Amino acid sequence: MTPATAGSTVVELRQYTLVPRTRDAFVALFEQLLEPQEATGMRVLGQFRDLDRPDAFVWLRGFPDMTRRREVLEAFYGGPVWAEHRERLNAMLIDSDDVLLLEPAEPGPSLEDLAAPRPPVGTPTEPAGWLLLEVSPVAPSDTEQYLRRYRQAITPLVAADGGRLLPALRTLHAVNSFPRLPVREGVHMAVTVARFPDQHATAAMVSQTAYKAVLTDPAGLVAGPTQRLRLIPTPRSALR
Repeated sequence: MTPATAGSTVVELRQYTLVPRTRDAFVALFEQLLEPQEATGMRVLGQFRDLDRPDAFVWLRGFPDMTRRREVLEAFYGGPVWAEHRERLNAMLIDSDDVLLLEPAEPGPSLEDLAAPRPPVGTPTEPAGWLLLEVSPVAPSDTEQYLRRYRQAITPLVAADGGRLLPALRTLHAVNSFPRLPVREGVHMAVTVARFPDQHATAAMVSQTAYKAVLTDPAGLVAGPTQRLRLIPTPRSALR
């Protein structure tokens, strides 16, 4: 059972590049380590295969605050479970440093609030539902305006294809409380999340002319290319 926490006010978006053709083995081992991670006090919100990058693994984990982040990461990465499995996991990793430190960008329910009970070990099939994450560089002062305009424009498009927008995130500008694990610094990102019932609904939405028009950013709030992640939840993902 997941320990009770104050909620995830700190969220990491972690994108890993894996050794080619090892993703299934990585997922299988990673999903055995979900409960040991959460036993320290973190919350593994979701883990995903990237539809467009066959050697990418993406996951989200949350912490109550930066102090607890340091404490629980020290507990897990200094503990016996990580010591037992780190060599096997690290052997499948090429890069694990693409990490954004984030916080909720809007009032209301959090991603943690929307996470479902985790399926048990041995769940044989991928869960229904696909996620679309968009990571956009914006100025901190423009984040609220960007997210408001994005939500107004995108909500009806997402709903038309059977999806819904989930709570957005933004860069948390705080000193990395666990420097053993690097995070990206000197950037500010707005991260939007949408859930769709299947791959076809996701593809239908991103192919719409109206969706492409939103991405042109007529207000000029986006300072560079937006990264779009089409994510398939793994069998034990809580977000799905």
